Amino acid sequence: MAIDEALADRVRRALDGTPGLTELKMFGGLCFLIRGHMCAGLVGSTLMVRVGAEGHDAALAQPHVRPMDLTGRPMTGMVFVDPPAIATDAMLAGWVTRGASYAASLPPKPPKS
Repeated sequence: MAIDEALADRVRRALDGTPGLTELKMFGGLCFLIRGHMCAGLVGSTLMVRVGAEGHDAALAQPHVRPMDLTGRPMTGMVFVDPPAIATDAMLAGWVTRGASYAASLPPKPPKS
């Protein structure tokens, strides 16, 4: 499934100026990383957000949010946010900021050799 390029641009704007930000194609979509840690990504027009194990249940309690499951096993600490929950830039920014805050709280990953 092709990623929603308009949504990708919206995520880029929401993350603009974030130190250590990179993009990487993975999970069949596009991921945004901060210092090597995924914070958010896209699969089609669905947003993936890394909320951490501590924030997982609270995130799932929100409308239009479901467990991230690409392989038949949900990934704890990661959620899919469906388009109705990211319809406005403010809604999207809330989710992207949530993922960015979590990723930024992690220690930097060592460079790959």
